[in-house]
Amino acid sequence: MESAKPRPSLVAGKVYLIPTTLGDNAPLEVMPISIKRTIENIDHYIVENEKTARRFIKKVSPSKPQPEIHIETLNKYTDPSIIPSYLDPCIHGDDIGLLSEAGCPGIADPGAEVVRVAHEKRIQVVPLVGPSSILMAMMSSGMNGQNFAFNGYLPIELSERKAMMKRLERISRETGQSQIFMETPYRNDKILKELTKTLQKETRLCIATDITLPTESIQTKIVHEWDEMELDLNKRPTIFIIQA
Repeated sequence: MESAKPRPSLVAGKVYLIPTTLGDNAPLEVMPISIKRTIENIDHYIVENEKTARRFIKKVSPSKPQPEIHIETLNKYTDPSIIPSYLDPCIHGDDIGLLSEAGCPGIADPGAEVVRVAHEKRIQVVPLVGPSSILMAMMSSGMNGQNFAFNGYLPIELSERKAMMKRLERISRETGQSQIFMETPYRNDKILKELTKTLQKETRLCIATDITLPTESIQTKIVHEWDEMELDLNKRPTIFIIQA
């Protein structure tokens, strides 16, 4: 009697890190066509917000049937203990797309935890090309691109926030390292005023706003020059960079 042939082992799926736009512009104006091809081939997604994720997917691939898309939500309310289960489709041979709300997954983004778990499970992670406001601001600032640090959000409490501004300025002065941070858009104008009152007048400050959008503005000036300008940053996504 002929012996049964062994069944081929199941090939694990991959986790694709899919960038999204930084604002309400056409995705394929700022991302390569490979993003469209990837989305068309993936039905399982991990996202911060299901509604905005589905809208983005529809913009990129209008013909993709929405009922076939399976979505798991990952945000600050997600129980960390259930994140490993989000990767079950990969174990069964399906690819997963990880989407950020804006920009690149895993950069100032909760998706980093999914990537960590994927590595632990020996699941291949595939980063795709797309806009990152942090890197694009750094590229355009004229500051030290050989040595820079991203510091996320500054403290909410005023005295702690001013102390952090001075600390970042001191680190930059002592090491030459560019210091990058961001703020909740509705607090941008307040932060700029505090920066001009807290930093030394000759410290360079880059303000990069609405990156990739028609209203994009990226300018580097010394603090004294910013203090003399009227600039409306309210509710506009902005990156700040200090170089002392």
